Amino acid sequence: MNVFSGENIRNVVVLGHGGAGKTSLVEAILHKAGASDRFGKIADGTTVSDYDAEETKRKISVNLSMAPCVWHTPKIPDSKLNLIDTPGYFDFVGEAMGGIRVAESALIVINAKSGVKVGTENAWKYATDRGMARMIFINCMDDESADFDKIVSQIHDKFGASAAVFRIPIKEGKEMTGYVNIVSGKAYKVENDVETEIPIPENMKASFDKYHDALIEAVALTSDELLERYFAGDVITDEEMRAVLKGSVKQGQVVPVYGGYCTGKTFAVRSLMDAMLKYLPSPIEAETTDPSAPLSSVVFKTLADSYGKISLIRVYGGTLKADSTVYNVNRGENERIGKLYVLRGKKQIEVPELRAGDIGAATKLGVTLTGDTLAKQGAEELEGIEFPAPAITMAIVPQAKGDEEKISAGLSKLREEDPTFKVKNNKETKELTISGTGELHLDVITSKLKTKFGVGVELKAPKIAYRETIRKTVKVQGRHKKQSGGHGQFGDVWIEFSRHDGTELIFEEQIVGGAVPKNYFPAVEKGLQESIAKGVLAGYPVVGLKAVLVDGSYHPVDSSEMAFKVAAGIAYKDGLSQANPVLLEPIGHLEVTMPEELMGDIIGDINKRRGRILGMNPIGGGLGEVIAEVPEAEMVKYATDLRSMTRARGKFTFAFERYEEVPDAIAQKVIESAKA
Repeated sequence: MNVFSGENIRNVVVLGHGGAGKTSLVEAILHKAGASDRFGKIADGTTVSDYDAEETKRKISVNLSMAPCVWHTPKIPDSKLNLIDTPGYFDFVGEAMGGIRVAESALIVINAKSGVKVGTENAWKYATDRGMARMIFINCMDDESADFDKIVSQIHDKFGASAAVFRIPIKEGKEMTGYVNIVSGKAYKVENDVETEIPIPENMKASFDKYHDALIEAVALTSDELLERYFAGDVITDEEMRAVLKGSVKQGQVVPVYGGYCTGKTFAVRSLMDAMLKYLPSPIEAETTDPSAPLSSVVFKTLADSYGKISLIRVYGGTLKADSTVYNVNRGENERIGKLYVLRGKKQIEVPELRAGDIGAATKLGVTLTGDTLAKQGAEELEGIEFPAPAITMAIVPQAKGDEEKISAGLSKLREEDPTFKVKNNKETKELTISGTGELHLDVITSKLKTKFGVGVELKAPKIAYRETIRKTVKVQGRHKKQSGGHGQFGDVWIEFSRHDGTELIFEEQIVGGAVPKNYFPAVEKGLQESIAKGVLAGYPVVGLKAVLVDGSYHPVDSSEMAFKVAAGIAYKDGLSQANPVLLEPIGHLEVTMPEELMGDIIGDINKRRGRILGMNPIGGGLGEVIAEVPEAEMVKYATDLRSMTRARGKFTFAFERYEEVPDAIAQKVIESAKA
């Protein structure tokens, strides 16, 4: 593949709901452009984009994938389309974030059979928040049930009048035989990929007029002058409209809508590619790139396996050359760039350099991670990638003993590839846990551990970090006396135990008359500090304990620090058993946003989880917010349950707040389980 300059590049991230046909559309584009010699199918696991073993097994996209191709139109020279195919399933939204970070434009794909879905809404929001130029492709128009006007109506209802139809499919039965160009006012019939101009069909003239008027209105809304004329009843000519369209699309003020399908006859795909070159901005036009500036680039994706890693790089300034040294601004270290590649799926195409605006890859970078800036030394750090916070945590259990090191090494490699999941070694519960965006996400991670690193694991609900404390004040004796020839062991303490509002152990002494010498006070405190690591109910750490050494006795020969340490432990066990010990559980602060009409369902579910509602607020846009406090034990799979209850429209945050007493019935089950 030739080296391309920024003005001849279009970086387009392909977004949409899962199952909209993004990967199939990308496959059709590659095939149409001659970048692929076969038309791969998802069902057969032969598409360029979905090459990972998990993707071919599950028949869904799991990873971001690059799909560059070269295309041209009569008026535009050879240009490079850097298509970034992204997963539509919510568990893999982090992959989409990487693509959105480095593209100037978004192609949002909608399935004509299912219409606008939650993933469509999210794609629109992501692209809008980034200020990206957008296009919409209504896919699967070859289905008999596909209703173009219905889908356009849904688009307008959700996204407003800026989404303007540019081309209407002409259908005969389920076949698309041509199209009407709203911008030019011309219709074409297509046979054997050859376009022939025809009159606009009589049965489509009303649709043409409707969408033409809507396009004029969308254009008028981009300019105060045009809007004033529009409301005054002046005619805005097609020439005036066309003169401002490209700029309006670039600014995101007008969003072109196309209809077609990506199987069988693919002329709709060809016209879509033409439109991407014509209307979507190059990196230079979008003003994200400066070829004359010093080198600056960002790594937006890392591919890792047992053999090494590949770093996907977007260049923003200057030129990145093979066999060069660059500076990692984030790590403060130099990196050696060996060979450079352009990736098309898993295929690596070697190139001598990547110019500003382009996307490629380097292998075997030492310290570089996703989100890092590679630049000339002294350059500023570029914007990184904001990934979603994990929503579900599970504990990992090895299937075979002795695999712990393999698991840790494999997870470390996978973390380089996927920063959206977290790994934690919980010293308290003695569990290794992983956190991700959903159950499917975690399932894919464990599957990759098996296929890439040869280690099998199972997932289970993580242990809850309970605590113990006491309800009442007691005064007890701890006496340790042992004689075994020679010096004996003697330590005797009276300690008053009570509860305080903090979490740490408070130790005080109120000894009168030297009943216990001062040099033994630290030993008593140490004995208590070691003891509170394990409570008397279920073995959980004890919090909120105050211990006052009030009396005791000693032997001038047999007493020692060890004897008083043991005596303190005896007093601890006896004292806590008598002080009405109770189990505490972690309580978290929960904030949920959801469609307002589902607020009652969410509140009901929170109540079932032993939660307390703190507030209910409308937050605009048809959304509501519920604020509550919920026991952590009830939140293990809340991400999955909320997604089901709200059809993926609900979001939540959950953070530890404090500990509270566990209800007796539940506490008894926890205690019995701990003793089992």
